[in-house]
Amino acid sequence: MDASRVEVTDGVSLNVHSWDGDGVPFVLVHGLASNARLWDGVAEELAARGHRVIAVDQRGHGRSDKPDDGYDFETVCADLVALIGSMGLDRPVVAGQSWGGQVVVELAARRPELVRGIACVDGGWIDLSRFATFEDCAAVMSPRRTTGLAFAEIDAMMRRRHPDWPESGLAGALACFEVRDDGTVAPWLSFDRHLAILRAMWEQRIPEVLAQVQVPTLLLPCDDGSGSDHIAGKRRAVDVAEAKLAVSRTHWFQAEHDVHAQYPDQVASVLAGALDDGFFPA
Repeated sequence: MDASRVEVTDGVSLNVHSWDGDGVPFVLVHGLASNARLWDGVAEELAARGHRVIAVDQRGHGRSDKPDDGYDFETVCADLVALIGSMGLDRPVVAGQSWGGQVVVELAARRPELVRGIACVDGGWIDLSRFATFEDCAAVMSPRRTTGLAFAEIDAMMRRRHPDWPESGLAGALACFEVRDDGTVAPWLSFDRHLAILRAMWEQRIPEVLAQVQVPTLLLPCDDGSGSDHIAGKRRAVDVAEAKLAVSRTHWFQAEHDVHAQYPDQVASVLAGALDDGFFPA
């Protein structure tokens, strides 16, 4: 894996992890308050199959620049357009997890000629407009405050909550935080920028966006087995997405939301398999 920086607009550069390969390229896009490292396991498996792989820290996240603005979908999609062009990627498959799924759906709707297909990993159908006001949305969806907690506490919490995750997934989750000299942490994504992204998601009308997507779309939703109202709602949302999309395929995982960190080999196998059997055009 090589790390580099790619300038996507004046004054804003993104941190990029890349794996060499001669096969169809993949671009991997993380979720809200996440980072590129959560894709490490998936990227390594795709690279082992011969694919070129690019995982990116989106603006405000990880080691990328953190401007005060530009967290709307138009701008974050423009970041990906610039990244694809700068790295000379020929119609990659672009996969996004959670909020990243929302981003890749927007990218496919806006610039279909740039991608041969997209994959939405437990996201891409999230409709926060179900909240009557943004204040209602923020009250439910705002992140837990973690600034000032000890890194050792965060590490222990991650391992306790995710006992079956591989080390690549745990390391990726821990990379969501800056570790300070005193051993405490702060999330790379600031609280205000987190809220700016939530507002963009609340304003997004995802069924309308999905109806504009014409490229093959692989849906990878997760059912954690809880039988909760949340899972029932997700199943209804996936049904809506399947009805709106021009070309789609759905593969359900029995897994947590961060399935790419929990089961990277399985996620990579489904992604690569969609190329091998022709769902994504060669």
